[in-house]
Amino acid sequence: MDSFGVTLQKPVKQRNSQGRETMKLTPMAPKCGVEISGVTLATCSDSEMDEIKQAIYEHGVAVFRNQEFSPEDHIRFGKRWGGIDVNNYFPLQEEYNEIAIVKKEADEQTNIGGAWHTDHSYDQIPAMGSVLVARELPPQGGDTLWAHMGAAYDALPDDIKEEIDGLEAFHTADHVYKADGIYAQTDMGKNLRGQDLKTGAVHPVVIRHPHTGRKMLYVNGGFTINFVGQSREESLPLLQKLLHAALTDDNQCRLQWKPGTIAIWDNRTTWHNAMNDYQGHRREMHRITLSGEALAA
Repeated sequence: MDSFGVTLQKPVKQRNSQGRETMKLTPMAPKCGVEISGVTLATCSDSEMDEIKQAIYEHGVAVFRNQEFSPEDHIRFGKRWGGIDVNNYFPLQEEYNEIAIVKKEADEQTNIGGAWHTDHSYDQIPAMGSVLVARELPPQGGDTLWAHMGAAYDALPDDIKEEIDGLEAFHTADHVYKADGIYAQTDMGKNLRGQDLKTGAVHPVVIRHPHTGRKMLYVNGGFTINFVGQSREESLPLLQKLLHAALTDDNQCRLQWKPGTIAIWDNRTTWHNAMNDYQGHRREMHRITLSGEALAA
């Protein structure tokens, strides 16, 4: 039984006519996340890749265990998916600039992504998602949580759905990454790049997922500033109501990282939150950001 009280069935390995294990999908929580077994990501077939994509579009995040995944495999997989967006803020791996390093040293207090957010909503064409690989883990802690924004939208009261129908919101990362931004005031600031970049994008508050057609709530506490036509102050009551309503008991899943674990998630479908509960220990993850497409209501 997982932490949400859901009894998960242990996958049974089966093999197809080519001798490959058949992929098995095991829910991580009632409305968010799936663990996929029976596939080797570094050598997955085209049909397996298509199944993985569909699972992530629908469930928001997929977790793979016991994977051997070199930096070359990581880059090759990202290119097979459809393209790589190089991160403008995180340090990049020296020999493989497509790979961003998400790390916290043992003597640092602040982590990257330690609050609920959606990556790259501040871009005109937001990144589809990320492929995150565990490289060095603390003995305990450092879990990642995801929340499903399709389930979040479905759970909204009808009057709020009517209120946000046709509404657009402005997103930016400037207050987070600029020279006097949030991270600059912490011990993480020295590790980041792009302090002089200017970002800003307008997106519908409710989008339709480009592959599933499902309605998704598309605001987040990290980068959504205001609704178009309203000031920040005017926007806050409704925005805070949406941010609070987006997290329900059954639309969140939690990943406990282990060596060989890979997570792939969809930024359109989910928020995520990296727990900062491993003080005194080092954690290093390698991330490739997957190219996305324009969003529409």
